[in-house]
Amino acid sequence: MILCGGLIGLFLAAALFPVAVMSPRLASPAGGAADSLPSYFLTFRPPQASRVYAADGTTPLAVFFNEFRTDVPLGDISQNMQNAIVAAEDRNFYHHHGVDLRGVFRSFVDNGKGGQRQGASTLTMQYVRMVRVAAATTPQQVLDASQDTLGRKVSEMAYAVQVEKQLSKSEILNRYLNLAPFGNSAYGVDAASRIYFRKSPQRLTVGEAALLAGMVKAPSGFDPTTTAGYPQAVQRRRYVIDAMVKTGAITPAQATAALAEPIPRHVATVGNGCLVAASHRWGFFCDYFRRWWDSQPAFGATTFQREQLLRNGGYRITTTMDVAATASAFRRIHQQISDHNRDALMLAAVQPGTGRVLALAANRRFAVDDPGRPANKLSSDPAKRARGLRGTYPDTVNPIITGGGGVDGYQAGSTFKLFTLVAALEAGLPLSTTITAGTRARTHYPIDPANPAACPGTHFYCPGNAGESEAGVYDMWSAFGHSVNTYFVPLEEQVGAQKVVDVAKRFGIQFRAPGDAAIADDPRAAAQWGAFTLGVSASTPLDLAGAYATLAADGRYCAPTPVSSIETADGGILHAGEPTCRQATTPDVARTALDAARCPVGDDAQLGDCAGSGTAPQARDAVGHPVFGKTGTTDNQRTAALVLGTTSFVVAGYLADPDWPSTTQHMSHTIVNPAVWNTVADYMRGEPGIQFRTPSDTRSESGGG
Repeated sequence: MILCGGLIGLFLAAALFPVAVMSPRLASPAGGAADSLPSYFLTFRPPQASRVYAADGTTPLAVFFNEFRTDVPLGDISQNMQNAIVAAEDRNFYHHHGVDLRGVFRSFVDNGKGGQRQGASTLTMQYVRMVRVAAATTPQQVLDASQDTLGRKVSEMAYAVQVEKQLSKSEILNRYLNLAPFGNSAYGVDAASRIYFRKSPQRLTVGEAALLAGMVKAPSGFDPTTTAGYPQAVQRRRYVIDAMVKTGAITPAQATAALAEPIPRHVATVGNGCLVAASHRWGFFCDYFRRWWDSQPAFGATTFQREQLLRNGGYRITTTMDVAATASAFRRIHQQISDHNRDALMLAAVQPGTGRVLALAANRRFAVDDPGRPANKLSSDPAKRARGLRGTYPDTVNPIITGGGGVDGYQAGSTFKLFTLVAALEAGLPLSTTITAGTRARTHYPIDPANPAACPGTHFYCPGNAGESEAGVYDMWSAFGHSVNTYFVPLEEQVGAQKVVDVAKRFGIQFRAPGDAAIADDPRAAAQWGAFTLGVSASTPLDLAGAYATLAADGRYCAPTPVSSIETADGGILHAGEPTCRQATTPDVARTALDAARCPVGDDAQLGDCAGSGTAPQARDAVGHPVFGKTGTTDNQRTAALVLGTTSFVVAGYLADPDWPSTTQHMSHTIVNPAVWNTVADYMRGEPGIQFRTPSDTRSESGGG
């Protein structure tokens, strides 16, 4: 009865097949009708892994994929592999036109006898089936393309004949080998050869090729890495090698040698995403890249679409991450503080004029804390600790250096005085503008009378300095060098706080904290933000590095970017990630402001006199190149910051508590400052000393007025 049923099916298929081939009306992947061969059979590209590299273009940073696959041309696949897959799956591949009717007849007869079940699908028919399943967009389409029915078989035959009319045998074989699954997360022969044998498919031996070819039929059943699959894989490889002898692909002597080749019992681990990059301290940069990608409208309308494009698009992405600079930043950080310290020392480095992010580092491990065996300590925030919540040290995947994802940033203190300096120059005030700075500055900015910064008995803001000895007469060089609050708050009031906030926006400060954003976006509120120049708004090391890099780029702000080039799977170039720059202020204002910014870090001004000032005077000697920058400290030393730059490299470092930014602990510049200037020194070692440019118009000392 089984034999008769099989023969009836055979005759029915043979009767229907010519009609199916000739008729334009046959079942489509969606279960409907197709008037012709669907275009996706010719245009479909299977999902491919995207590979991300460091700035050198060769150091692997991370791999992103849904299916670990990389398409390769047939010329990059060994002849052994090509011969093996033909011998294993379709010995008449080069002699039929998509359907092997003799094979169909033989299959029905053999199956009817009750022996080992034989397949009748040619390589082309298998390719048709794999494409239909891979291209399906609904569960019903997947079912229609894979269920064991006569209708599906007949439509596969018809499609296979049409595919062979439009693709050569080599093209079909190449597409098949790139699409087929090989188990253990390997899709396509390139991934399989690298996972099982740690080599390219071009170098596969006869035995290796036979093993992989044998696995396509049932990747799990013939998996040599499992106890049950190993003996099955051995037998299946023998079958393929014998078939290769019968097809004339190899000699009996070659077969004997192939059978003696070892079969792998373990496979290479396939790392997916940024957690793998963390082993090299690259996790924070990788995560920044991924978040950047997910934010780009060019890659899709939604975050999900952008993520899928990254995981399926097969891109070759060269990032801006400098391996040496990143290693140096981590080394310098760990000379000052350990991963297990609740205070985070965070560094970000950018390139002026391009916005390319060269390094991101912190005394944290980029990892997810295991809730079953947590390594992280209880949060330093008393409210969170009381609820049993754990902090972000030593393990975190939060973007603590770059912001976003719920991380608003940290107050950077007096580093924000730069924006007042620029606003004053833009208003026509010269660097020589003098102000008699008292122990407290009396302003007209409103404040809560109960606030310690209020003038006694009033509701006006009257900030003081770090110490009473700072009172005196200052110009912009000396006031910036000494970081005199009672100079810069009156200067801010003179030029208008709203204009100072506007400079900060133009220089790339993001205002992620909702309260900060509400003030910055309201002109009336911004006009009363008297403490803004003292750095009370949250920012990140990356924000600040980009802002100060604007000075070294002649006033040209370039949005931070982690990407230098994106190459598509077919060799095209995507232009997303290229520098996005705008002129934030005039070149002369930038050069003039930079001259004053040399005073805090021990360098000499070209246009005036720093008057022996400097809150980080060791920086110039440590770097050995012309430098500029600024320190920053908040009230009660809740954070400590230093930004330091040359013409080609700007680093901003923060010491803060990411779990409790309003900590009561004191942050020390003796920790953050050496880490910053030594990182800059490492990068600049061996580089030529380049002097900063002076304003083209001598009147620019007064902002062009």
